[in-house]
Amino acid sequence: MAAAQKERSAKTAARRKTRGEEEIRLHCMAGTRQALAELMAWSSIEEQGEAITLMIHHLHGLGPSGVLPLLEPPRHKITLSPTEARKLEIAYRREALRIGRDD
Repeated sequence: MAAAQKERSAKTAARRKTRGEEEIRLHCMAGTRQALAELMAWSSIEEQGEAITLMIHHLHGLGPSGVLPLLEPPRHKITLSPTEARKLEIAYRREALRIGRDD
């Protein structure tokens, strides 16, 4: 029985090699896993690999101009109130004075 399993594994490995198949691993946080699970539920897809493969091919089909806006990572904007800016400026000046005295 063990030989049969080894033979199947060897045949599968050989078939994958001839097809040029390559394993791609994806490590992700809980929010990304949740988003993937929801996408799969919406489209009734049960296998993660199938969902990811379909997304890649559909995105590729959009072409460079269509896909670039979707692949831009969100950027966080930092805004300071005048009070916060004043406090930071005071702290900066204190630190500059302290460093000047240490020299």
